Amino acid sequence: MDHSLIASPKWTDPYGELKVFAGSASKTLTKAICSLLKIEPAQSETLFFSEGNVFVRVLENVRGRDVFIIQGTEYPVNDNFMELLFWIDAFKRASASQVTAVIPFFSYAKGDKKDEPRVSIRARVCADMIESAGADRVLTMDLHSPQIQGFFKIPVDHLYAAPVLMDYFREKKIPDLVVASPDVGFGKQARRFADMLRAPLVIGDKTRTDHHEKAQVLEIIGTVADKNVLIVDDFTISGGTLIEMARACKARGAREIYACVSHGVFAKGTTAKLERSPIKELVVTDTIASRPEPLAPCVREVTVAGLFAEAILSIHRRESVSRLFNF
Repeated sequence: MDHSLIASPKWTDPYGELKVFAGSASKTLTKAICSLLKIEPAQSETLFFSEGNVFVRVLENVRGRDVFIIQGTEYPVNDNFMELLFWIDAFKRASASQVTAVIPFFSYAKGDKKDEPRVSIRARVCADMIESAGADRVLTMDLHSPQIQGFFKIPVDHLYAAPVLMDYFREKKIPDLVVASPDVGFGKQARRFADMLRAPLVIGDKTRTDHHEKAQVLEIIGTVADKNVLIVDDFTISGGTLIEMARACKARGAREIYACVSHGVFAKGTTAKLERSPIKELVVTDTIASRPEPLAPCVREVTVAGLFAEAILSIHRRESVSRLFNF
């Protein structure tokens, strides 16, 4: 991708010095972003007390500064989410001019609706808490449902990892490729992947009977026989949906199976399942840093630091970010 916007040494900053801070969940990604921005990560510390309390402290003057706090909400989800809220509050109390919560992976985004009686719309609750803590805007990537942006009353900039993922697969030049969505819900986004790769699209008929993260692919709409298949999705927790879709494709005569997701959560036990699966290669981004076990040999990681760096600089300069949403 073209990151030419980032390199402009003569830029005069009328909005206060840009400060980019790393939460404890996103230190590696923050370093990569800051390297592209040609700045050092701002100084801060996070302490974890024996009883489970989290303590954050800003170690630099942020009065009048434009502050970005990068903190994903992967495992341990609740600890990381609470830390994000404390960071936002600390910056507002330290008189930062604007605080942007950069959330590479917004875990509770999958709790986006009331689809059964007496349940919480968890994503809406999280949105309310981020606003109440004092965030001025949110920058995130590949929300499970784009309408979650409407849960916020503050601006939300929603990035897509698709351009980075598709660049990877374009370079591989896989012949006879078919793009596959594991379910109808991701069909629209999968169509855009297929258009980018100029490949046909097939869709799985998936069912899930409970909350135990076990999916079953009943049928595939489209032809995969004698084709190489790329399964696309926004995230995977246990690998179950991807693996079931891969098995269904293999059973219908597919050749090699590839997969890509924006967020590879990978709960405990996922590595062993992927090693036994038909998936030849699974590509994820670096939005998530903390996992309970090493990645499976078939997993490859690509970086989205460039996308976040461009978005951060555009927000800081009060320029449009919309060009980054198109793919």
